[in-house]
Amino acid sequence: MSKLKINFNAGPAALPQEVLEEAAQAVLNYNNTGVSILSMPHRGKDFSAILEESKTLVRALCGVGDEYEVLWLQGGGRLQFAMTPMNFLGADETAGYIDSGSWSSAAIEYANYYGKVKVLTSSKDKNYTELPDWPDNNSQKDLAYIHCTTNNTIYGTQWKDIPASTVPVIADMSSDIFSRKISFTNCAMFYAVAQKNIGPAGATLVVVRKDMLQHIKRAIPSILDYNLYAEKNSVLNTPPVFAIYTSMLVLRWIKERGLDSIEKDNRRKAALLYKEVERNSLFRTEVKEEDRSMMNVCFLPVDELMRKPFIGFCEERNITGIAGHRSVGGFRVSLYNAITIQDVEQLVAVMQEFEQKHSK
Repeated sequence: MSKLKINFNAGPAALPQEVLEEAAQAVLNYNNTGVSILSMPHRGKDFSAILEESKTLVRALCGVGDEYEVLWLQGGGRLQFAMTPMNFLGADETAGYIDSGSWSSAAIEYANYYGKVKVLTSSKDKNYTELPDWPDNNSQKDLAYIHCTTNNTIYGTQWKDIPASTVPVIADMSSDIFSRKISFTNCAMFYAVAQKNIGPAGATLVVVRKDMLQHIKRAIPSILDYNLYAEKNSVLNTPPVFAIYTSMLVLRWIKERGLDSIEKDNRRKAALLYKEVERNSLFRTEVKEEDRSMMNVCFLPVDELMRKPFIGFCEERNITGIAGHRSVGGFRVSLYNAITIQDVEQLVAVMQEFEQKHSK
């Protein structure tokens, strides 16, 4: 078997090795039932137990109680961009959106189909290299909700916490959920696609305060109604059983390690890499220092001609997934929970080796 690569992809992203091993065994024979997890009945007792454990783990990690519903859906982040206003924005109401990057811009575009949208603050004029200011209380008046994206994978910025607001806050936490302790209770709803810090592609986690479900104002198809997912315990249709099961294993892994320990490691990983980017004569970053993401370190070559050679140099040394998003170029190193400090130290060593070879 070829040596496993260090995978810095932004998503689908690296998963913990012990999770992969347990999931692989479940594909052959889940929990000694004689049935593969891939063919497990989605309305049977075994999958019901998986759903219940996953909900318990999510509530424990987020520090929330039964006042929140924990739902597993499909369709990725873009479906949540549509479902959020479909469920919570009346045709004559206004929602406030914070524009901090490409994904928040997409959420704004989707919301415009269902009601009025007010862009409360934006850093587009800064090419999203920094976060906009959080909206003040005056700008929040008469809004149905505020939507924010907590971490911007393409540009490498991140809100360190979610401030309490006078109206419900809905947060897209797809790329930094469970990476640190934050005030989840400041959110009326938060959601995250699985394929970054939770599990494999195919599932989306939605955590919504139950009182929010009383605010659904329009008639919508049942498959898009959060209330019905809550009533049916996420089994409104056939859910992505394997993706949810593997996500549960990751949630167990996170709980066993503890969010305090995970946050400490994530801060250390980010500090190591940012320090090298700033020191190394071949690289630079335009991201404002106080807004830099712990999850996605985005940087550029000083000489654009060095971009492809550095990517190839890393691939030769068993490091993959560092190319920047196609819309901005450069490099992006994703430091999700499964990435170890040793992985980052190896990348830093490769960056130093590349500098020694190419510096003038």
